[in-house]
Amino acid sequence: MLEQINTYFTFEMIYLWVNLGVLPFWLLLIIFPYSQICRVFTTSIFPIFILSLTYGYLLYTIVFIEDYNLLINFNLYFGFDDLSNLFSDRSFLILFWVHFLAINLFCGGWIVKDSQRFNINKTLIFFPLLITYLVGPIGLTLYWIIRIFYAKRISLYD
Repeated sequence: MLEQINTYFTFEMIYLWVNLGVLPFWLLLIIFPYSQICRVFTTSIFPIFILSLTYGYLLYTIVFIEDYNLLINFNLYFGFDDLSNLFSDRSFLILFWVHFLAINLFCGGWIVKDSQRFNINKTLIFFPLLITYLVGPIGLTLYWIIRIFYAKRISLYD
């Protein structure tokens, strides 16, 4: 049975499913950030749990089936060329992509939860959420700037 799962869930298929799978969560975050369905499904552990199961399956496939040496991943700290070589490996690339999607989705959920705490208008968090979906850190910074005006203080930590 596990062999049948491995033949269906190729890296290309997982890439397609995770890209399509996060879109409903992001649409809920961006369009209906204060709805109950967003609170239950998107800002909960649910999407991160699904992405972590996918990540675990990928790790299992890469380490135990493909015999990938995870220790070479530490080469990314030695220089830009080593990082470039690492990204040329499809196994590392799909792991990185699932990691990236999970972190950005978590940040989007945090923005929505935090904006509710400060009663920030949902139209104001539309752009930071959209930018967080595309380029996470810039969206977080934009939200932090908006948050300063609603919190009426500058806080470098929470």
